Amino acid sequence: MIYNTLGKTNLKVSRLGFGTMRLPTKNNNADIDKAEASRMLEYGIENGINIIDTAYPYHAEGLEGSGESERFLGEFLSETSLRDEVILQTKSPSWAIEEESDFNRYLDEQLEKLKTDYIDIYLLHSLTVPDWNRVNDLNVLDFLDDCLSSGKVKHVGFSSHIEVDYLIEILDEYPKWEVVLTQMNYLDEYYQSGVMGLNYLKDINVGSMIMEPLRGGRLVQNIPSQINDLWNMAETKRTPVEWALQYLWNRDDVDCVLSGMTSFEQVKENIEIASRADEISQHDQELIREVARTYRTRLGNRCTRCGYCMPCPHGVDIINCLTEYNIAHMMDDPKASAMQYFTLIDEDSRAENCMGCKECIPFCTQMLNIPEELEKVHEYFGDEFDHF
Repeated sequence: MIYNTLGKTNLKVSRLGFGTMRLPTKNNNADIDKAEASRMLEYGIENGINIIDTAYPYHAEGLEGSGESERFLGEFLSETSLRDEVILQTKSPSWAIEEESDFNRYLDEQLEKLKTDYIDIYLLHSLTVPDWNRVNDLNVLDFLDDCLSSGKVKHVGFSSHIEVDYLIEILDEYPKWEVVLTQMNYLDEYYQSGVMGLNYLKDINVGSMIMEPLRGGRLVQNIPSQINDLWNMAETKRTPVEWALQYLWNRDDVDCVLSGMTSFEQVKENIEIASRADEISQHDQELIREVARTYRTRLGNRCTRCGYCMPCPHGVDIINCLTEYNIAHMMDDPKASAMQYFTLIDEDSRAENCMGCKECIPFCTQMLNIPEELEKVHEYFGDEFDHF
């Protein structure tokens, strides 16, 4: 296993982290196959993975509520006496915080579920701009100060799906941030905070962690023949998983990549890839860019996210509605993109709230009939998330 220093935490972390959002299950998302998941974790730790990531809602029956991932991990680490052998990371459910006392209430519940008296890295989970504004007004930075001074938390940070200017704004408000978890893969260089966000994290020595390196598995499943033909032109032959992971590990601004592994075979494969140096040639780097360009030809519409259509007078988040629709078309996987659509876009801002006023149409640089496109988005994703 190869290890990196996680920014100014000075923690030595395996460059492959074990994400526990997609553990093997039996009857439903909340019914973790504990025997198989334990086997996977034991193998991972024995073979060099030293960081485990979880969160309050992971392996809940729906998108919200208390999940079973933390509880399972607490039992596993207690029974195997491996707690002090790993860096344990979990997240505060920022969207659920309604009053100041909620911060400590959730933290204490998570410590109990995890059967530990300290958390190595505690992140504010999936910050959106409205969530950040709300928790900031509720004195979240005082809460984080207290977490650090009490010893309940060793290092603090946040995960986010926001644009780079908002990322930088949040980072600049608190000098004690040490870790940030953002979405990144070779398709997402300019999606959300993207490469500019990673560059900024490196500049200020904040540890960078990556989520969705395989875009929920879509970069390695049901690959179009066009894409396979391109990969076959590579100087060094790699599997789709290798392309996705090595792309990230070849960057000098990525400290750790979290992979939500579902099977024992995935754990073995990912560890094997993470344990060897593999420098991607200039030819193959350009090939990755060509693969990304080819995927983008499969978009549902021509939206360029210029933002001239915003703000919508009726509150519709036009840009992100069209973006998630485009990504779903590009990857031919509406179910997977639905999670992003229903979790990252507020209910009042989704496509079905378009009133058809057409005030946005004259501002579209791509001359899209935006109300018609939003109707397509609504038809594509439906009214509610039913992934589980």
